Amino acid sequence: MNLEKILAISGKPGLYVLRVQTRTGFVAESLLDGKKITVNLKSNVSLLSEISIYTYEGEKPLAEIMQKIADKENKGQAISHKEDNTTLTTYFKEILPDYDEERVYPSDIKKVLNWYNMLQAKGLVTDEAPAATVTEEVEAVAEETPVAEVEAPAKKAKAKKE
Repeated sequence: MNLEKILAISGKPGLYVLRVQTRTGFVAESLLDGKKITVNLKSNVSLLSEISIYTYEGEKPLAEIMQKIADKENKGQAISHKEDNTTLTTYFKEILPDYDEERVYPSDIKKVLNWYNMLQAKGLVTDEAPAATVTEEVEAVAEETPVAEVEAPAKKAKAKKE
C-alpha cells in the first residue's frame, strides 16, 4: 500500500492527497469530497508514510499495519472506528499483537481504522509496495557506480578550467 502522497492535516477532517507544491505551501485534494484546498507551510501536516505505531520491539510503519488490516479483511472495510474502546483494542490486538498498550491510545486506533476505511472506500487499498525512499535509491546508485567513474568527470572539469 502506497501512502507517499496521503496527508492528514491538523484541524481538518479526513485525509488529503498532495497535488501541487507552491511557494507558500501546497494544494491538497480531500478524499472525502474532492475539494481542493491550499495549505500553508505553518499548518501541522503529517504524511501517512511517515507515521508509525509503537510496539514493544520498536515502531511499525503505518503502511505495514494497514496492509495487515487489508489482508485480514480481504481488502474490504474494517470495523467502524465508532465501536467501543474494548472492541477496538481487541481488534487491533489481532492485527498487531505486540503494540505498546501504554503508548497507543484508543484514539490512535480509531484514527488508523478511520483512515483505513477512507482509503478502502476510495479504492486505494492495494498490494502495491511503497515507493523506495530517496536515501535507498542514492545508496543503490552509489553501490553500483565504481569510484573511478565518479572521480573522472571531476578531473576533466579541472583540466578545462586551467
